[in-house]
Amino acid sequence: MAAPTQSLVFTVRRSKPELIAPAKPTPHEFKQLSDIDDQESLRFHVPVIQFYRHDPSMQGRDPVKVIREALAQALVFYYPFAGRLREWPGRKLVVECTSEGVVFIEADADFTLEQFGDALRPPFPCLEELLFDLPGSGGVLHCPLLLIQVTRLKCGGFIFALRLNHTMSDAAGLVQFMTAVGEVARGQRAPSVLPVWQRHLLNARDPTCLTCTHREYDEVIDTKGTGTITPLEDMACRSFFFGRTEVSAIRRFVPHHLSQSTTFEVIMACLWRCRTIALQFDRNNEVRMMSLVNARGKFNPPLPSGYYGNVFAYPAAVTTAGKLCENTNLGYALDLVRKAKKEVNEEYMRSVADLMVIRGRPVLTVVGSFLVSDVTRAGFGKVDFGWGKAAYGGPAECFVRSIPRTGSFYIPCKNSKGEEGVAVGVCLPAPAMEIFVKELDFFLKNMPESGKKSTFNASKL
Repeated sequence: MAAPTQSLVFTVRRSKPELIAPAKPTPHEFKQLSDIDDQESLRFHVPVIQFYRHDPSMQGRDPVKVIREALAQALVFYYPFAGRLREWPGRKLVVECTSEGVVFIEADADFTLEQFGDALRPPFPCLEELLFDLPGSGGVLHCPLLLIQVTRLKCGGFIFALRLNHTMSDAAGLVQFMTAVGEVARGQRAPSVLPVWQRHLLNARDPTCLTCTHREYDEVIDTKGTGTITPLEDMACRSFFFGRTEVSAIRRFVPHHLSQSTTFEVIMACLWRCRTIALQFDRNNEVRMMSLVNARGKFNPPLPSGYYGNVFAYPAAVTTAGKLCENTNLGYALDLVRKAKKEVNEEYMRSVADLMVIRGRPVLTVVGSFLVSDVTRAGFGKVDFGWGKAAYGGPAECFVRSIPRTGSFYIPCKNSKGEEGVAVGVCLPAPAMEIFVKELDFFLKNMPESGKKSTFNASKL
């Protein structure tokens, strides 16, 4: 297959967008979102993309028709997705289940899946052609909650692209819905996991009570404008691949007592340090590393199977730029990342919900922050509409759209040699990206005992 290229140009012919409503009558009612769902930092649309190869056994089946019909059937069970968000007093979000439907776009493209190359991962060329931003559809209130575009390819494969209002579901909840559509597309009458609303389970307590420290919601003013207010068009956004070789190289800088750290933790500690040096913070500036932690398994009793709301937190590891970068040993950064993740339990989630009500849904701290959302276990790649598992399934962009200068995705993928690994998107001002690459190369190409120093070491902070 051809090597991936960002210069790939193609033509997509789209049909007129339509609204797909539930195939049967559904209740007209109001359903409140939880106090975890309706926080300010989730009030945006997140794009997802799935690539499917040609399957000879599906010859004569049209993926557009199959998915359109399955979507209507699945919405009978997931009918809140066919409604519209309203805002009640106190900025409380509720879904009015109107059965208006989700946006569906049928499309055809003049290219093949092979033209994308072997390494299918963001950033994808011409994404705006594969997930068309229908004017008026991208708002939070009074707009469709889902937009789906299915694009047929010349090779017989197709691309399924989706945009979700994030207040409705997290990655696990969205995959649950997509899996339901796939099951119906493959002939099941009902999803194997029936959806459960019950968003009250993650509402604030009465009375509210802050029992944990939430540094991820600190109010910090950006006095230097380091990366957080740079126009996006002046930013350099790149995706970095980490396979077995890269991870092994970074682990050489991990102290023995932290050798049991996960691959995610090791990579994040490394990238946090490289990114902090690249942005050239003053050594006394506070910096944060926030990793999204799925809390679905933290509740006792457990949340109901089928619950598809947001169930995660962003615990923050906080230190100063100087302390983080003063040596190349990753032990200090890694220890902070591990401790922050371990803070998340049921009580932490209850405290976050209470914080949302007490402080009026504060936004996440972006100044000096690096946020990473790990979707490696979400299951996007397993979604099957009848054509098998996706060649790639997951975020359509390598950064978190609501905070592109701060938030990145940790995505499962393969490189051009077919090696499995993960890709992490990094978005930085162009000069900072050059520094970041040099710092990362230091970890990938040097031994800890080599005596070599980081090109941009802490003495320059």
